[in-house]
Amino acid sequence: MGSTHHVCDVLVVGAGPAGLAAAWRAAKSGLRVSVVDDNPSAGGQIWRGEDVKPSSAEAKAWFEKIRSVDIQLITGARVFHQPEAGMLLAETAEGVYELKHERLVLATGARERFLPFPGWTLPNVMGAGGLQALVKTGLPIEGKRVVVAGSGPLLLAVAAYLRGRSAEVLLIAEQASKGRLVTFALGLLTSEKLSQAWNLKKEFSRKGAKAQRLRYLSSCWVERAQGENKLEGVTLVRGGKHWQVACDYLAFGFHLVPNIELAELLGCEIDRGNVRVDEYQQTTIPNVYSAGEATGIGGLELSLVEGEIAGLAAAGKHQQARALFATREKQRRFAQLLNRTFALREELKDLAAPETIVCRCEDVTFEHLRAHGSWRAAKLQTRCGMGPCQGRVCGGAVEFLFGWRAESVRPPALPVKVQSLIRK
Repeated sequence: MGSTHHVCDVLVVGAGPAGLAAAWRAAKSGLRVSVVDDNPSAGGQIWRGEDVKPSSAEAKAWFEKIRSVDIQLITGARVFHQPEAGMLLAETAEGVYELKHERLVLATGARERFLPFPGWTLPNVMGAGGLQALVKTGLPIEGKRVVVAGSGPLLLAVAAYLRGRSAEVLLIAEQASKGRLVTFALGLLTSEKLSQAWNLKKEFSRKGAKAQRLRYLSSCWVERAQGENKLEGVTLVRGGKHWQVACDYLAFGFHLVPNIELAELLGCEIDRGNVRVDEYQQTTIPNVYSAGEATGIGGLELSLVEGEIAGLAAAGKHQQARALFATREKQRRFAQLLNRTFALREELKDLAAPETIVCRCEDVTFEHLRAHGSWRAAKLQTRCGMGPCQGRVCGGAVEFLFGWRAESVRPPALPVKVQSLIRK
């Protein structure tokens, strides 16, 4: 297992929409640009697998842009350490890349937030985006009964995708209230987002009468998942009413959590859970930029324009970057509406029973965690957040449940082989 030395002008971490947009702008400016991502192909979570067979005109257009410029794409590579300024280490199946760069763009995206409830560790209970990704890579879903639950627009997109693959999506349980959803819908009337919502509606309706039976329930959430060796059904609650629904899969997620661990490792300042950036998307570290969901959850269009601004700024094209500020501000207003709409309600803090596991890596229960007053104390006494996921699953939950935030990030940022940590 050897080391590969790689040198570029601009290194982009993350090959999702924000990273691709940054790479395209920087490469068009004549710089040597490399993009590193831990997935086997570019696209991130939202455009997974669409570099070959895009499902939208927007994805197709962007991948054509990427192919029109000279960009070095390094896939299957997990960035885990910064041994010195201007160098990152990334582990691949073949060895370790030493990635030397002059400027850096962090486009690390976001992950789903999971909240614990009885039965959430049963097989076939999984993240909404996770189930979608598994189906995209071959998991058979035809005829399977699926409940989609949690919060956020991702639920609609996942439900539409699964129905398009002949899954029987029984209902969508959205914890946000009807009033907030109506306000959100009214906000779409003056936005290009309205066409996206209309396309989702057509996706739900295109199979005729059967498709009309799909229920979208506001102020509703899963209280419990039941089953012996795997999921057999869920208990839902809405307006004080409780009922059970038999299903084969539960796809759930409570909006998104920015991936900020690498930024924290580099010493970038974090503001309310997001990477702090200036008007040119530069972090508090000179020549280190950040774009997309890591700077705040805002959706595809905001990620793209932030990526473009970051790529132009990294190339020294500040005037061109400024021309995109108005577009970014418009998308930021939508992001504010998005996050107000899908803010989590207090009742969800009462879902976990004392014996409910919160940290799945270390089997730490809710009862053991609530005996402590901080994330640090809980880690020291229970090992919560110290397993293979390094708090990426339980971290979002304990932040919501107890108000705890990780106090430090140490290398390696991700689990790697011991041999990868040894530099010769």
